[in-house]
Amino acid sequence: MGNAFAAAWPERNVTVIVPYAPGGQGDVFARLVGDRLARALGQPVIVDNRPGASGALGARLVARAPADGHTLLLGQTGEIAINGTAMKNPGYDALKDLRAVALVGNAPLVLTVPSDSPFRSVADLVEGARDKPGGVAYASSGTATPGHLAAAALATGTRTEMTHVPYKGAGQAITDLIGGQVQFFFASASSIVPHLQGGRVRALAVSTPARVASLPRVPPVADTLPGFDFSLWGGYFAPRATPDEVVRRLNTEIDRIVVEPELKARFEAEGSAVTPMTPERFERFVRDEIAKYARLIKATGTTLE
Repeated sequence: MGNAFAAAWPERNVTVIVPYAPGGQGDVFARLVGDRLARALGQPVIVDNRPGASGALGARLVARAPADGHTLLLGQTGEIAINGTAMKNPGYDALKDLRAVALVGNAPLVLTVPSDSPFRSVADLVEGARDKPGGVAYASSGTATPGHLAAAALATGTRTEMTHVPYKGAGQAITDLIGGQVQFFFASASSIVPHLQGGRVRALAVSTPARVASLPRVPPVADTLPGFDFSLWGGYFAPRATPDEVVRRLNTEIDRIVVEPELKARFEAEGSAVTPMTPERFERFVRDEIAKYARLIKATGTTLE
């Protein structure tokens, strides 16, 4: 499959598999981009939600699909960078079976505490954990999620003992954070900003190395723990053998779409930075993320079944 194939592509619907249930941030973004991508390609773009196994079910479907550019994955941090190490047998290899096409967005996690917490900074939190080993508990929206692993990295990096309390999603985690049952939570910006605005929680730091536009007064964790860098990111992936010409066309169109003022503003309102990359640069980014999470997962003994 070469230039002649690429010139004829797409010949039919392009299906974007979202490995989570409808209504989540990734699903919404897939539909917003998909509508515009359909107009650019001249063929319908169908969003197909295939939740299950922490995103592994949908990722497997794309890994095994024909490499003809008609099946894509809207992949996020978990199924691309985490599952391969945390799961005993995810059924796919993100590097061998999938090809990075285009990064859509990259959002920070926000280290939040209850509004009445005695901790006013990351340094305060770390000192509290040192004073009372195991006495500082953190919520996560599930084991081996980016928020869980970011908190584990904070504990590991500061040589403190903190207690992990996993929840099935962010909703109950935030409820218990507000109620003081847990002392902190690395939450997605989209889930926590309404509670920050309502004064029910406070933000101590963001997980990215630089401050973010939506929370300009909140410092990075890296100011206290240099090198700390965790985020929620999502992008498009294709079966590994998808032709270069198709990947380049998709990358060009998606990069153009995500910087459209209306869509860019929508992403940024959800706390997500729009940072277009070439397929080659995105591939390097993915490799670095997989290596980073693999080191942390192995060091902490985290497993996901």
